[in-house]
Amino acid sequence: MSLAPGGPGCNHPDAYPLGIFPHAFAADAVARVTRRPMHAPLTLTRQEILAFRRRAGGLVETRPPVSPDSLRRAAWAGLQDSMPRAAVLSLHARLGGVEPSTWEHPSLAQLWGPRFSVYVVAARDFALFSRGRLPEGGKGRDRAERMAEKLHAHLDGARMTDREAGTGMGVNPNALRYAAPTGTVAIRWEGARAPVVWTVPQADISPSDARRELARRYLQIFGPSTAESFGNWAGVKPPAAAAAFASLEGELVPVRTPLGEAWLLAEDEPHMRAETADAPARLLPSGDAYYLLAGADRALLVPDDDRRERLWTSRVWPGAVLVEGEIGGTWRRAQHTVRVELWEPLPAGARDAVEAEAAAFPLPGLDRPVEVVWSA
Repeated sequence: MSLAPGGPGCNHPDAYPLGIFPHAFAADAVARVTRRPMHAPLTLTRQEILAFRRRAGGLVETRPPVSPDSLRRAAWAGLQDSMPRAAVLSLHARLGGVEPSTWEHPSLAQLWGPRFSVYVVAARDFALFSRGRLPEGGKGRDRAERMAEKLHAHLDGARMTDREAGTGMGVNPNALRYAAPTGTVAIRWEGARAPVVWTVPQADISPSDARRELARRYLQIFGPSTAESFGNWAGVKPPAAAAAFASLEGELVPVRTPLGEAWLLAEDEPHMRAETADAPARLLPSGDAYYLLAGADRALLVPDDDRRERLWTSRVWPGAVLVEGEIGGTWRRAQHTVRVELWEPLPAGARDAVEAEAAAFPLPGLDRPVEVVWSA
């Protein structure tokens, strides 16, 4: 798979907790985010916020066909692919005509992204998901750059599995992921075998600029939100997350949500109460962006404590059953069988819609039609 490196005009990264900033700088960043003079905050309901996120995330009734532009938009917050082919199912939930090989589209790329998970992103956004995770300095920055230099020298233009590279370099293959935030490491992982790694040219964008664009894009998909939640999602330390929000000064407006005060991009304020044509049903795979949340943010999407425990398990998360705008249960697949656990009775016709979604899964290697098994 070829990779066109992203550049300053793209938009996306994340950073794992190695960003190191002086305390004075961190305090100043937090102050600028929390003490700006703004107009009276807009008060938003749970339904308004979640409807906005579904519209922004492409989880609506009409699915546009696959194209470079629609793929990039579907991957605006990245497509987590840690469960084999989860990215394909996330694309299927948002686009029409997705095939088992769509994740290999030349406009897409794979990398070790947020929290070093495997991600599929738009190739032109590669720099945002990588450079935006690189610490500004300190031991984390040194470790990333040293590992990238060693990997580049060892590969010398070749491609090999991370196991082969790690063995040849005398390091644990998992340690190669530390080089990913430099923006010079691409991967191809098909799920059953070790990922293949190679090096690519580094885009001309600074980590701070990449983080700012990531924060903006995060708010476009997950807004309204806070710097703390952005840091949790992106894997960025609190000072770096606060600094990224502070760099958006002048673009943010305060809002009140059921979880408390938060920030919204001013450009999105007029759209918060727009009409939403929700899809009858969507089967979101494990780690889908719509429910890739942590802490109190989960309570907005799933208010019930017991249901949250059933969705965000301590092990591999199940998929989420999205019916007419609400998470109504979970699902897991084993070969051709999809087992759906419902939390409450579905609206009329919803079962047919769920079964149609499962039957249309664009997955390779199935020797018979998908069968949905229901449980209450």
